[in-house]
Amino acid sequence: MTTLFISDLHLDASRPHITRLFVEFVHREATQAKALYILGDLFEAWIGDDTEDETADQVADALAALHVQGVPCFFIHGNRDFLLGDAYARRARMTLLPDPSVVDIEGQRVLLMHGDTLCIDDAPYQAFRQQAHAPEWQRAFLARPIEERQAFAAQARAESQRYTRSVDDAITDVNEGAVRSALDEHGVLQLIHGHTHRPAVHRIDFENKVAERIVLGDWYHQGSVLRWQFDGDASSVLNDLQSI
Repeated sequence: MTTLFISDLHLDASRPHITRLFVEFVHREATQAKALYILGDLFEAWIGDDTEDETADQVADALAALHVQGVPCFFIHGNRDFLLGDAYARRARMTLLPDPSVVDIEGQRVLLMHGDTLCIDDAPYQAFRQQAHAPEWQRAFLARPIEERQAFAAQARAESQRYTRSVDDAITDVNEGAVRSALDEHGVLQLIHGHTHRPAVHRIDFENKVAERIVLGDWYHQGSVLRWQFDGDASSVLNDLQSI
């Protein structure tokens, strides 16, 4: 059977066609899969499980129905939806995984990450990430009125867009040394991540072996999915990274 990996959907009310594409993908293809892994930024922004959002409702309904079909869904937080909590995960019947996580995919140990922690050359972002992932910061933010949180998220998105346009692409991409350190720390030769919106399959000479780093694509204008299929031969696993 096929295991599916997606990330960086950035679902939002302003792009309902992408939400429809995701729901159709879940109902049609994902129901035939062994498992679905979402590696962060499922939503354009997430300001707390206590907010009402039609897009979030549609996604939760689709994923809950997938669970009923017997297909598990696993979720790693991204930089846009790191506040997604247990309450929403229960609604959507998703299993939250820590970032990073090592999972067994058809007998192979695979490292899963959102990918933002590999972009260590982006010092301003890493400083914000450290602040925003502090429990004290998150408690204080979630205690603010919903309107204030919405305004903060809108401002943060605008500032992020301006910043991304102003810096060299290399700054916002992964650092090769960070990639090698992650592979070494977890003792794996397979890494799958998103975040950079630069879909590709990279081969890396690593300790006299060949490691593989698969970067998932975003869903801003179309879908992107990695299909990991086991064909019965233990030495043959097909990694098919495609747009949909």
